[in-house]
Amino acid sequence: MSVARRLCVRALGETPYAQTLAAMREFTDSRGEGTPDALWLTTHTPVYTLGLNGDPAHVLAAGEIPVLRTDRGGQVTYHGPGQLVAYTLLDVRRLGLGVRELVECLERAVIAVLARHGVSAYARRDAPGVYVEGAKIASLGLKLRQGRCYHGLSLNVAGDVSPFERINPCGQAGLRVCRLADYDPAADIDTLALELAVLLAAELNLEPYFGASEHD
Repeated sequence: MSVARRLCVRALGETPYAQTLAAMREFTDSRGEGTPDALWLTTHTPVYTLGLNGDPAHVLAAGEIPVLRTDRGGQVTYHGPGQLVAYTLLDVRRLGLGVRELVECLERAVIAVLARHGVSAYARRDAPGVYVEGAKIASLGLKLRQGRCYHGLSLNVAGDVSPFERINPCGQAGLRVCRLADYDPAADIDTLALELAVLLAAELNLEPYFGASEHD
């Protein structure tokens, strides 16, 4: 299969946010026409990230959790243990996708994963992400540069979601946040990562394979 139709999936384990952001930028800047698209799956040590044009006023009480300005779209969100983060390093021009189409692909993949666990989820046209019973379970944020994108999505699987109470999640005051464990206590983040990789690859019409290095 042509590299244009392949998706290199890498499981990174737990990583510091700043280190992974630097690696995404380096990958995006150095990739060539023949570089396969990539999906990096990780969890982060606790951090609040504020989008490029995000309003710091949406960080209400960060306390001991660091706040890092980043270059994705959107406002503020939280990353921490028990949350699956999927970074989509894609040549969207080669894939023939617009931004809205890409966002919808990501949302559909998450909705399909949740459906496998008996959870009925939905997307909102006015507020990107995935929701369950009015609460946000997955957030999206992307950066496009010269026809290529990085950043991606985060899905709350298990772990503590109380840090979301110290911000206005995605700039929305009072927005409730939930996690898959609230509906399926047996949900396993490693299993979710594999399911998401397969379903997202299908949405993008790509063939997933597991690579060992950033440029596999």
